[in-house]
Amino acid sequence: MKAMILAAGRGQRMMPLTQNMPKPMLKVAEKPLIEHHVNNLKAAGIIDIVINLAWQGDKIKDYFKDGSQFGVNILYSQEVEGGLETAGGIIKALPLLGDSFIVINGDVFTDYDVSALMQLHLQPGEAHIVLIENPPHNPDGDFALSHLSPDSQKYTFSGIGRYQADFFKGLTQGIRPLGPILREKLSEHLISTELYIGQWDDIGTPDRLNQLNKRLAAH
Repeated sequence: MKAMILAAGRGQRMMPLTQNMPKPMLKVAEKPLIEHHVNNLKAAGIIDIVINLAWQGDKIKDYFKDGSQFGVNILYSQEVEGGLETAGGIIKALPLLGDSFIVINGDVFTDYDVSALMQLHLQPGEAHIVLIENPPHNPDGDFALSHLSPDSQKYTFSGIGRYQADFFKGLTQGIRPLGPILREKLSEHLISTELYIGQWDDIGTPDRLNQLNKRLAAH
């Protein structure tokens, strides 16, 4: 199975740290954030990885190259300046990803074990997404658990999921956010969900990055 790490975002809320650096290359525990994802995927047995690039993407490519020095195989999906949003980036990379694949946001830090996603038996057109308890910056959450009423307690999308390629069937390339697609497919019962209680941080601001590094250094 292959995995895609989303790394094309501009990271404007992280300025000035992202003035000349893509957000996934910012250091967490003395390593680029995206390197933690690469290592976690390798530990789960996933060595074929696709990374999408836009803002300062050459810095990611220069660091990882073909991935061989990290024990993985990396292919890159180059996007237009400004990126294509999440779904747009996935759709553009579909030819590199195969029939079923894992996607991880490059700007989160987590100890979620993606090997669990590899064991799922998804039907054509389906997906599975990981939700987490609502962090302070998203108190109202995004989605209810799929087996509950849409009006039930909502949780936050972690940016981690597994998708069948034909989940995106009929969607043309271009700038396209993922959220509206997930809402539609959830209403059609084509998405299963889980609630993960564990390490998860969204590196959305310099302060959150600083707090995370302080917390990790204290352990």
